[in-house]
Amino acid sequence: MRPALICLTLAVGATALPAAACTVDKAPYGQLSSGQSVDAWTIHGPRINVTVLSLGGILKDIEVPDRKGVMGNVVRNLNSLAAYEGRANFSSLIGRYANRISGGGFTLEAQRVDLDKPDAVVSHGGAKSFGTRIWTVTPAKCGLDLSLTSPDGDNGFPGEVHVTVRYRVAAGRLTLDYSATTTKPTVVALTHHAYFNLSGQNDVYGQTLQINADKYLVTDSRRVPTGEILPLAGTPMDLRKAKPIRDVVTSDHPSVIAARGLDHTFVLTGKGMKTAAVLSDPSSGRKLTVSTTEPGLVVYTAGGFNGSLIGADGRPLGAGAGVALEAQHFPDSPNHPDFPSTELKPGQTLHATTVFAFSAR
Repeated sequence: MRPALICLTLAVGATALPAAACTVDKAPYGQLSSGQSVDAWTIHGPRINVTVLSLGGILKDIEVPDRKGVMGNVVRNLNSLAAYEGRANFSSLIGRYANRISGGGFTLEAQRVDLDKPDAVVSHGGAKSFGTRIWTVTPAKCGLDLSLTSPDGDNGFPGEVHVTVRYRVAAGRLTLDYSATTTKPTVVALTHHAYFNLSGQNDVYGQTLQINADKYLVTDSRRVPTGEILPLAGTPMDLRKAKPIRDVVTSDHPSVIAARGLDHTFVLTGKGMKTAAVLSDPSSGRKLTVSTTEPGLVVYTAGGFNGSLIGADGRPLGAGAGVALEAQHFPDSPNHPDFPSTELKPGQTLHATTVFAFSAR
């Protein structure tokens, strides 16, 4: 069972900023095919500027300096609102359930819950999930509060769930703080699916990655966990010491070949807030340190990208264009009692924290 108080936050850094150090701007971004308006909100802080869309809480831009002090965007983005609308969950908030649930549902409190795809794998919460919706955005000190109400029965999930995600900046850092409550027993697993590229080059293969994990989840051909947890030692996915991403994605390990790179859940070492990963780029000197309270980190090196998506800079996004570092609970936890629970009950509040800290040298 999930404890009465659960903490989920995405943050970069630790020091507070005076109010004068931050500004928040709003600009219209366009209209969806439904006619709904989408706004772009930009948080300006010391050594970091973050642009968030009201559509899905999409992180459109994170600008941070390189070793020479030149600001540059370090997340992959798309060239139009129509492109975002056509690619659900690209660089967006994920919910109600991050990653996959097998068998079209799960059993909760001795009752079968059928989701929107009976007997199938449901990914990222199902059709028209959180990344496709317009969130209510409220400016706050050095940040934004995004809120959404997911109705009872949304994509088959029980309970009316109220979600708030707080985006905050400090010097060189971004913080996303998630909280959620429900009116009925349900399962909730939230994350953000931003694709990082610290150099802006065509791919991230020359960047190095270190992950604080000595185990990973074994998955089947559908990328669904089998329930088995294996050691990373002796595999190319052992990233306790930093390696170029190229060395991993070009390996002959069967799970790497099946995923066309990394699409793996790493079981993080440690309790509470802990370092999850360090991504470094030798060309720009930029470094991203990810810390989180979550038990797992899903790392996806975009092996499925094939150039059909066009970035805002006009370049096609091919395989390896970015790397997603998604701090979250384990995929398919509702069907694996031994995994950390994602159950949420009335009277409880889900909270969690993930920290993205940027630096350069």
